[in-house]
Parts: sequence; structure tokens; C-alpha cells
Amino acid sequence: MENILELQQICKSFPKSNFILDKLSFSLPYGAILGFVGENGAGKTTTIGCILNTVRKDSGMVKLFGKEMRDIDTDTREKIGVVYDGDNFPDFWTAKQLSQIMEGIYTHWDNALFQKYLEDFHLPVKQKIKNYSRGMTMKLAIAVALSHHPQLLILDEATSGLDPIMRDEMLDVFLEFVQEESHSILLSSHITSDLEKVADYITFIHNGKLIMTASKNDLVYNYAVMRCKESQFLALDPSDIIAYRKRDFQIDVLVSNGKEAQRKYKGSVVDHVSVDEIMLLLVKGERV
Repeated sequence: MENILELQQICKSFPKSNFILDKLSFSLPYGAILGFVGENGAGKTTTIGCILNTVRKDSGMVKLFGKEMRDIDTDTREKIGVVYDGDNFPDFWTAKQLSQIMEGIYTHWDNALFQKYLEDFHLPVKQKIKNYSRGMTMKLAIAVALSHHPQLLILDEATSGLDPIMRDEMLDVFLEFVQEESHSILLSSHITSDLEKVADYITFIHNGKLIMTASKNDLVYNYAVMRCKESQFLALDPSDIIAYRKRDFQIDVLVSNGKEAQRKYKGSVVDHVSVDEIMLLLVKGERV
């Protein structure tokens, strides 16, 4: 399967904060949504910066559309729509002024499409952005990202600040976007329920390191948590344990195949697991 985005052994260190993005590798196929998950400070925004060349990586390779992107590759940049978690545009502009600016930046800027998104998202055209709510500014950024006909969307907490109804509407927009087989989305989010709805794959990072990449269906339907007493835990085959966490009177063990674990360990309690709990066990748990 061809990939729209590939990261190979990406490293970036920040000596003042002692943070290191450590040999990060993952890929995003065409026609797919990749959920990018990690706690605050895990390195998600730094990774996105390395992808876009706004953060200068120390080593490794990023391939977009099959090749490395250089600063002069404006054609490649035009194929990417980006939404950051925060202020995306000067707050003294209006949506109308923003459209005029973007028309001068993007070769394929589609003003009619932008106006449709403004209407669909109930965004006032002549109101200054500083008077928008946080949710409105995020919707505006998504509208801009979509209106120059990109192939790849890179969204850094793009559903943050939206109410549940509007988040659901945005997720529908994202799913519609990837109906085109040449389109893909990298969706960084701490709202794992959103990722459970739309992601095809989920990549977990912690302290700048990759800890897991798996298909969403595999995580939701096959991964499970065994609830063990200490004696049961000691009897487990270490190769079956992805991560474990001791609680008051039990040990929670993350396994990759719940049905197989239940068959292998008769009488064990095996529960389905959410992406949230998987992340908690991977981040807070221990390895054998």
C-alpha cells in the first residue's frame, strides 16, 4: 500500500528542556485517517513541526507524496491543509478579508467552497475573528484548510473547543474528505472517542518515543484487559503481556487478543478496552 506520509527515524532534541523526539517512525497510507495520540508534552506538535519543516529535525527523513519536502517546494505545501491548536490567523481580520488573503497565497483557492463552509459552520463573514468563540475559530481554520483542495490534512487538536454536536459534524466532514482515495488525514487529538469513530490507524507516542501503531479495528475488537490477582499474573506467559498496571487488589494486563487470552487462561476475567484505557496502560503501566 502506498503512503502519503512516511516518517523514518526522526530525531529532534531540545537541550534546554531535555526533551528528545527519539527515532520516531510511522506511515500514513492514502485514503486513511491516522489518529496521533499522546499525553500533553509527548511530542505530537514537535512531530508535526518536523513534518512541515517548521521545526528543523536533527536526523531522519520525512517523505510527503513519496519525496522529501524542501522549503522551496511550494507545490507540495499547496497539497497540505493544516490546522493548529491555537491562533491560526490574526484576530483583527474578518473571514471575508481572510478569503482575499488566501486567494493570493493558494493557487487552487476555492472561494465558493469557502463560502459554503462558512454557511455550513454558521460563521459570520464580516465579524472580526477576535470576536469569535474558540470553537468558531477552530471551525474557521478547518474551513480554510479544506478550501484550497489539499490531499493531506494535518490537524493538531482540530476538534478541541467544539461542543459534542459540532465535533460530530466535523468528523463527518473528515470522513467525507477521505472518501477520495488520494486524500488522507493525520489527526492529533486527546479526544480518543473521536478517534474511535473515524480513525483507521492509531499511533501512540510517549516522552518522544513511539510506543505502538495499530489499526483502530484491532485495538477496539481484539485488544483487551485481563483483570488478574497476583497469583494469576505470575502464571502468565510474559510474551502475552503488552503492559500491566497494579491497582489496589488487582493487576490490569493489556493483551493483544482477548479471545485467545480467555481461551489460554481459563477462568480469567477479560474485558473490552477503550483507546483511552489502552493509552493509560501504555503510558502509566509497566513492561515485563
